[in-house]
Amino acid sequence: MLTTTLENLLNRGLPRSPRARELTAALGGRSVALEVPGLARLHLASTGVTLAVTAVRAAADATLSGGPLAMLALLGAGGARVVRRGAVEITGDALVAQQFQELIGLLRPDAEEELAVWLGDVPAHQLARGLRRAREFGRRAAATTLANAAEYLAHERADLVPRHEGEQFLRGVDGLREDLDRLAARVELLGNRRPAP
Repeated sequence: MLTTTLENLLNRGLPRSPRARELTAALGGRSVALEVPGLARLHLASTGVTLAVTAVRAAADATLSGGPLAMLALLGAGGARVVRRGAVEITGDALVAQQFQELIGLLRPDAEEELAVWLGDVPAHQLARGLRRAREFGRRAAATTLANAAEYLAHERADLVPRHEGEQFLRGVDGLREDLDRLAARVELLGNRRPAP
């Protein structure tokens, strides 16, 4: 059921993207496995015209494996960063994996558009706008809570060093290090000038 829904979501985006159709054709007969060890494995294959998604453990040209959050992040805009930091492991043909990653990024469904199919345009827009506002409120609340906690720990309890004091200390350490380097260079220069007995 999940694989059929995912397959339909991905294939619904193909007509809208010329680059996605081009990649699908280029990847005809190739496949990639998306694996969350111990949890799930999806097999994504290109027929040259559409994509097929199955939960069958079949041989794949490339395998991407990682934790659930890393795999979700891989499908987002910062997918390349996830791979670079090693949160997702790629085995097999890395070029095929990269092309499938680009293809999935191009076919990533628009939540508002998908909701519009079920609810209609206006309710879907209102719901999506409400969700965006709630997400933004959550981000602001988390940032404010973090700033308040840091201020409390730094000023009230003195468990942390306030940022400006820490920066001032580090500038002083850097200045002292530079002064010591200059002094060492001067001592070495004076030692070289001294005539040998």
